[in-house]
Amino acid sequence: MGKKMNKYYKEILEELKKAAGDRSRLSGNDNYLSSGHKYLSIRNPRKKMIAHYFKNRYKSLSHGDFIYLLDQLYDGQFYEEKTITGEILRCFSNYRHEISLLKLDEWLGKLNGWAEIDSTCQGIFTADEILSRWSEWECFLLRLANDENINKRRASLVLLTSPVGHSSDLRLVKLSLMNIDSLKAEKNILISKAISWLLRSLIRYNRAMLVDYLQINENNLPAIAIRETKNKLTSGKK
Repeated sequence: MGKKMNKYYKEILEELKKAAGDRSRLSGNDNYLSSGHKYLSIRNPRKKMIAHYFKNRYKSLSHGDFIYLLDQLYDGQFYEEKTITGEILRCFSNYRHEISLLKLDEWLGKLNGWAEIDSTCQGIFTADEILSRWSEWECFLLRLANDENINKRRASLVLLTSPVGHSSDLRLVKLSLMNIDSLKAEKNILISKAISWLLRSLIRYNRAMLVDYLQINENNLPAIAIRETKNKLTSGKK
């Protein structure tokens, strides 16, 4: 690993290994999860329990130990180490606003496939957290959309899906559409499905603007994104 294993990381790793084999049909299926890392085959609810137990035990964990723990989990060899990070980030919400975006960029570079990226990016960083550091986040998300790493390009979309679904702030909307415009020509499903997801998230607060955008870009957006977004506009369902 290159870093001394601290007691917090060691404890979580031991708990994950104890839970190994508590599998669902998809928990160790790399054809589905597209991680490429080793699997302990643990159900998501079990990972969540491990993270919440850890938070309850170490409520006074220092910010330095929090970052060091995440460093070690992201460096880990197992898919479950890399994905429990999202639950740790969720549990220690008081520290999220202090995370350097350079550090977040470093962590994203250690993830592969939709499930690993989404575990860190979906529903973790809130609209308020992003807007409170808007200039930093705007530059960061624009940079991710143009990164050579496709996982980071997906992250530039997924990081915005929850914020635009919970805020009407036009800065988030405009940035979402800018990143979609940057990536809409890509054919890889990692990107096309994320574009669809982000477009559908815009419906709640920006329906009219979204309808206009779809009309203008109907021939340029991925077909799956057009189809799924129109379905949700019509039915109100996913």
